[in-house]
Order: sequence, then structure tokens, then C-alpha cells
Amino acid sequence: MELFDDHKKLFATATLLFAGLTWMVAISPAIQNQQNNKPLPGWEEPGKDAVKGKALFVANGCVACHTQQVRNVEMDKVWGSRPGIAADYAGMSRTDFWRNTATLMGTERTGPDLTDIGNRQPSKDWNLVHLYNPRIVVKESVMPAYPWLFTVKKEPAASDVVVNVPAAYLKGKEGKVVATPDALYLVAYLQSLQQVKLPDGKPAPGFLYPQVKKSVQGSNETQGNLPEGKALYAANCQSCHQANGEGLAGAFPPLKGSSVVEGDNLELYVDIIMNGYDARQEYGVMPPVGTNMNFTENEVAAIINYERSSWGSDAKNVTPEEIKKVMDVLQQKIDAK
Repeated sequence: MELFDDHKKLFATATLLFAGLTWMVAISPAIQNQQNNKPLPGWEEPGKDAVKGKALFVANGCVACHTQQVRNVEMDKVWGSRPGIAADYAGMSRTDFWRNTATLMGTERTGPDLTDIGNRQPSKDWNLVHLYNPRIVVKESVMPAYPWLFTVKKEPAASDVVVNVPAAYLKGKEGKVVATPDALYLVAYLQSLQQVKLPDGKPAPGFLYPQVKKSVQGSNETQGNLPEGKALYAANCQSCHQANGEGLAGAFPPLKGSSVVEGDNLELYVDIIMNGYDARQEYGVMPPVGTNMNFTENEVAAIINYERSSWGSDAKNVTPEEIKKVMDVLQQKIDAK
């Protein structure tokens, strides 16, 4: 054949064939996906600080250990309220013409998934302490520390963001740990990672392969069909208040021996869980964990009962009905403002 005898025609034909296949297999479907998938109505474009933080997230290798994808299997339910969909990534753009880091879905979960970390752990104080040295708040953590994102000053300026680091982790340095702009950018990016709610009326994809938990007869955790309080505490409270309930001096208050946990002011207790707390200068601001995670009265009751039966406490258990009444009162106060 003449085609195989003329190298110019042969290479030209091969090039055209390759270009045509590339268009059909890769480029055209990608354009079609972009046209068909749009961000969800509640999606907000990241601010300038979050964009800078994303670049730092990539530069420091965080993407190697953290995914940003909630799969549709039951074991991923702890990372988000629903499985991820294409619209969750539709609003992300290229870093620049040459680099495409639009999505950082990752391939390995050496650390926890970060899809909804902005809701699960929105506390700036916790995130800064965790970046300085993860072992301060999570003793078993294998995450490397990032001390170069901070400086130590004997006399911090009024505009400096001081991080409450225990003296044992300062390694003989005198002064206060201050977050650099890079640390604040990185935290801004982490706080921006929030799973967007689906529009009203749109059903969420289900989680597959649900795990069936067997109840133990006589167990306080399973009576009244309550969820497991210990698991809820570990997922939502333990990172700050610690597994032993002793908190972290100068950063997060103890629950062990707490007058709130063991007291009778149930309205204050529920209000703190649902709406956060910011009335103690010696501690960081507690975010509205319950509201962020859409806790029901069953989940709040389970957490309270776990805390009231742990660390030597024998305070009275509560029922979901009691919690529901308190939550309704709190909501009425919010609506009245």
C-alpha cells in the first residue's frame, strides 16, 4: 500500500487518528461533563485566603494522606452526611493554565477524609494546635508536625494569633507560639471544606452495605434505641476534650468533674453542644458542633449520657424527650432574636 511506503502520509494519518480518538475519548466527554454538572445552589466560591491555603495544602504534601471523597459505602458515613456527587467538584477550577489541582480527591486515607472537615472540626484554635503538633490533641496521630508555620515570640503583638501550646511541646523555647499567615491560610482552606446540602426535595444517594450493630441486653447505650454515645463522643468531641475527658490546659476545658456535665442546668448543657460556647477567656471558642452536624435529640441524649457516666461521674441520665423539649425552647429563643 502506498500509505505504508510514504512515511509522511503514514505519520500524518497516525497523528490525525490519534487526535480524533483523543477528542472522542477524552476532550469531548470532559467538556460535556462540565456543561452537564454545575455546583449545588448552596456552594460558595472559596475566598482568597482559602485559595492560598489550598496551594499550601498541596505544597506540604497533605493530599498524599487525606482524601476528599465520601464514597457510597456505610463505612464512609462518618466523613459526611451523604456520598459525594459530581456537583460537589463542579465549581472547582484549575490552579493555572499548566496545573490542574481542581479536585484533591486523593487516593489514600492515612489520615481522615477532609470532605466535611469544616463542619466536623471548625475550631480555628484546634486546627492551629493540631498543625503545630498533632500529638498535642491526638496522641496516636502519625501526622507530621508543621512547626515552620509558626513563630515563637516573647511579646506577641495585639494583631498576632496566639496558639495555646503546652509548655512541654515548646522544647525549652520561651514565649508564645504565634501563627504565621501561611498557617492561617491553611486553616482557612480546611474550614472552607464543607459538604453542601442538597436542594430541598432532592433525595440524597444512599450508603451501601450498612453495618448491623447487635445490641447487648441491659446496655445503657442501646436502651431506648439511642445511638452509641461513646462513638459519637469519639467522632465529634474527643479531639478537643480528649478520651479521658481532661481536655487540654489553656486550650480546651475538661469535662471530667465539670459542673455543666454533672449539674442540673440541662438547657445550658444542650445549648453548648448545639450552639457552641464563648464565655471563657482561658479557652478557645467552641463551635456549634451539634448544629453543624445536624444532631437530633437522640444523638444529643446519647452524648450527654456517655459523658455523665464516664470519668467517675454518676450524674442522672436524660431521655430524648427531655432533650427535644430543651432544643425546642432554644430554637424559640433563636427565632425570637
